[in-house]
Amino acid sequence: MTNYEEGIKLLEEMFGNGKDNVISLATIAREPNADGAPRPVVRGVDAYYEDGAFYVTTHGKSNKMQQIAKNPEVSIASSAEMFTASGIGENLGWVLDPKNADLRTKLRKAFAPWYDQANNEKDENCCILAIRLTKGTLNINHWEKLYYMDFVKKTDMENGGVF
Repeated sequence: MTNYEEGIKLLEEMFGNGKDNVISLATIAREPNADGAPRPVVRGVDAYYEDGAFYVTTHGKSNKMQQIAKNPEVSIASSAEMFTASGIGENLGWVLDPKNADLRTKLRKAFAPWYDQANNEKDENCCILAIRLTKGTLNINHWEKLYYMDFVKKTDMENGGVF
């Protein structure tokens, strides 16, 4: 088993299997700072993990979705599991769109304790955000072992680093 395959297996154990995960999601603000430089924006979100992607239910007009529409590059982190990654955010559309039926079922199950309180599915802006991971670093036991993963090429990276 390659380091990449081992890392993917660990990610599935940590985040998969229908779990509700709280991760930090960073986007780039739509307005630059006073000097004209991009400003990062971070917030905690509940996310469902499957096959190298995290999925979030949210509102299509929220700041994060407007920021992702302007710049889909995002970063995520889970301090509890010592995992950081970059990815591409994508609005998959309304949760009740027939193309989202299977994923919606999984999200409703993972987020069951609070899903109906936080989501108004009748609102067509109630959407699913997909965060498709591109590169990540998984840190096991405080630097005992590091997994540098390229999710696009499906391989480990020689020089991943925490980025």
